[in-house]
Amino acid sequence: MYLTVVHLVAAIVLLIWAVRMVRTAVERSYSTQLRRVLNFASSSKLAAAGSGATMAIALQSSTAAALLAIGFAGSGLMTSATGIAVQLGAALGSALVASILSIDLSWLTPLLVILGGLLFFKGNARQTKQLGRLVMGLAFTLISLQMMSEATAAWRDSPVLEMGVTYLRNDLITAFLLAALLGWAIHSSVAAVLLIASFSTHGLIPVEMAAALVLGVNTGGAFITVLLTRAMDVRARRIALGNMLFQVVVAVALLLVLQFIRPPLNWVTALPGSDVIAFHVAFNLLRVAVCLPFTGQMARLTERLLKPAPNETMDVARLRQPALIREAKANPDIALASATRELLRMSELVEVMLQPVMNIYQTGDKVAIKQIKELEAEVNKANSDIKLYLASLDWDGMDEGQKRRGQELTSFAINMEQAGDIVAKQLLKLAEQKCERNIKFSDQGWKELTDLHARVLDNLQLSLNVLVSEDRDSARQLIEEKDEIGAFERESIARHLTRLRSGTAASRESSDLHLETVHALKRINSALSGIAYSILSESGDLLDSRLSKAAGAP
Repeated sequence: MYLTVVHLVAAIVLLIWAVRMVRTAVERSYSTQLRRVLNFASSSKLAAAGSGATMAIALQSSTAAALLAIGFAGSGLMTSATGIAVQLGAALGSALVASILSIDLSWLTPLLVILGGLLFFKGNARQTKQLGRLVMGLAFTLISLQMMSEATAAWRDSPVLEMGVTYLRNDLITAFLLAALLGWAIHSSVAAVLLIASFSTHGLIPVEMAAALVLGVNTGGAFITVLLTRAMDVRARRIALGNMLFQVVVAVALLLVLQFIRPPLNWVTALPGSDVIAFHVAFNLLRVAVCLPFTGQMARLTERLLKPAPNETMDVARLRQPALIREAKANPDIALASATRELLRMSELVEVMLQPVMNIYQTGDKVAIKQIKELEAEVNKANSDIKLYLASLDWDGMDEGQKRRGQELTSFAINMEQAGDIVAKQLLKLAEQKCERNIKFSDQGWKELTDLHARVLDNLQLSLNVLVSEDRDSARQLIEEKDEIGAFERESIARHLTRLRSGTAASRESSDLHLETVHALKRINSALSGIAYSILSESGDLLDSRLSKAAGAP
């Protein structure tokens, strides 16, 4: 019995890790495409639900898809109603992922391992390596499901399990609550549902109990998003709350029907796939059909339940608390850590400034423009404080590594201040000109700008990872991204000139704005890559301002 439990826990851990592995690969390689999918979401409720389902399938996680949508809402790029619709679709997409993984694909596992290994270890391009990571993640997922099937099969004659099932099949409410706790604990509805499906496939739990467990797992997953967004912007929290309320209402209603009416569930066994998977997909499809028409009303309800802080439409209150510890100057390591935390705070302020820029291009929101300009003053002050703080340390008493780190932090602070200046003094000025003169970009031109903006935001996050971890691979990735952004700028200019030659009216009208916006975003990205240069120069991976070809070789 002990070995069986260990075997099952190992299978669950491997499954969670494999799902995360796939999600990481998709986020690193296809984040721009995912953001483009979210841009499409605002066109209609069905489009929003479809976007959510697409992202959940790609990321193998409804929570990850929901957090992407919530990030858009927190930046003002998506309404609460659209965000709730995206989450409804994401849950359905996650159910479809579970249905695909429940098919016996064990014959495919060795092929996926070989292909994934070749792509990851032999591929030179970053995207090829991430594709290898994705394929390996799928292989590990199939291995974990096989392990889970073997472990649960051994429990078929367990008297303890039989006693528990006998009780819970008559008390579906307790089963629901236990499953909600399971879904919350392992942070993956896909993994939890596949575990329940494995038990059901081997005849360990009856179909009505499996249905209650599926309802509980879905509800637990909805609570995860609420907990993860509790410190975010109020607009983000409204989406998580709205989705959770829809989830609880529909799930509890069905649970009460199961508990007290006990309807026959023979129709579930008639559907293709296992009973659990079929019910899981049917439940989420029902939730989309029932709740999607009422996303607007739910958004208004959440607006009444969650009020923004007075005079605070951007959630930057926590970012307005300086992190420098003046008393730590006597200890260089603690002082440098303190400066790093303050630099992270400063960088997050720049991110808050940059995120809503494309929305401001469309709306000309004067309140948002005013707030961003106020944040610029805070960024400037943080830069000055960091430089003076570092300059006041005892440099003579530092070793070479500490001195190098101090110089890196000073340089990156200057670069982040320049990035903030570009947002406030160039991009906002261009946005105001566009709205005042009622200039329209061509569809292709606007797509190029939003894609570039999304990539720069991604690189801002990558630069912060490099700042904290000093990881050489991440630093190389950041410099590669700088080269790719430079190539993107050249290609965008070439496409823009082609549109001008073809006589596209919108391109002719927006020509100066388009080119200046592209150049400004490229300059911000260049400022972000500065931290990578110092790290790679120190390690010898950067020669004459170029990546060493030998770096990263095995």
